[in-house]
Amino acid sequence: MGMDTNTEIWRSYYEKALAKPHSKRTEFVCSLNQSISKVAIDCGCGVGSDMEFLSQHGYRVHGFDINSDSIEICEERFADNPLVDVTNASFEQFQYPKAGIVLANSSLFFADPSQFEYAWHKIVACIEIEGVFAGDFMGVKDTWATHYRSPTSSFTQSEVRDLFDGFEVLRFHERDEMAKTALGRIKHWHTYSVVAVKR
Repeated sequence: MGMDTNTEIWRSYYEKALAKPHSKRTEFVCSLNQSISKVAIDCGCGVGSDMEFLSQHGYRVHGFDINSDSIEICEERFADNPLVDVTNASFEQFQYPKAGIVLANSSLFFADPSQFEYAWHKIVACIEIEGVFAGDFMGVKDTWATHYRSPTSSFTQSEVRDLFDGFEVLRFHERDEMAKTALGRIKHWHTYSVVAVKR
């Protein structure tokens, strides 16, 4: 599969995503942040639906995505919004400012597994006390854990729980089912969704 097909796949994904509202979870996370910080980071920000919501609630939002298409879309979308800035970067490259909210909606799946520990350490370190992390982790039974076009980061349930030492986990939801992807293909989804407050 050449680069062109890949670009096409992402383009059609982003077109669908642009029509999508922010995640309900982001509203929940906003209500939980009791830290001193009104800064939010959106890891793998896609087309920016959650960044839009956060900036409307007075957050200074830093988004990054490894996909340059998505960053172009966000640069246009937020051209007149001084509260939002976006960077074309990976989990390992991004310079994390101190933050009260870190979102990683369905993005950590694609973090480089050989660099995951380093990237995760940077994420945890940037969250202020009483700040909130919300994100998704890929389970080992997920189709993409072994059959994806690039290496993915996948975990057992106990490995995911171990990542949250020093946090109070408020939501921990396992999804384990056959279902469609955003582009309508069927795959086995095995994910863990976590909302946690740093104590």
